[in-house]
Amino acid sequence: MQILKAAAAEGRKVDLQALVDAIPYCRFLGIRVDRKGTELTTILTFSPHLIGNPVLPALHGGVIGAFLETTAIIQTAFEIGGASLPKPVDINIDYLRSGRPVDTFGRAVITKQGRRVVNVHAEAWQDEHTKPIAALRGHFLVASDEAES
Repeated sequence: MQILKAAAAEGRKVDLQALVDAIPYCRFLGIRVDRKGTELTTILTFSPHLIGNPVLPALHGGVIGAFLETTAIIQTAFEIGGASLPKPVDINIDYLRSGRPVDTFGRAVITKQGRRVVNVHAEAWQDEHTKPIAALRGHFLVASDEAES
């Protein structure tokens, strides 16, 4: 992506909201990024098209999964930098509670960073940070600049 390459070439942190806005599916989902210093919170703004079960109503599980994956990728890109987005190697999502039709928030933490792969843990919650609706554990490939040449 040009946004990442430009930021890497200039030696600055990438504009995370511009990065998210450049991804069509993230725009469709309505994902926003709130950055306070080094802390990132992603926000999945509720919209009726995100409902998977209209009887409850509840957010679609795929939407929650995509939101958590995006949260992990954005956190990894922010901390590690580079000219390309991290690529998922494998992810595991635990659905803990039904996602109600309200805004959803997410945060991710890199739990281990290797030369080529990072382990990431992300959680999504709605009203209380201590009551997550879903959690992600995943491995992401972070390509070195030499490998991209």
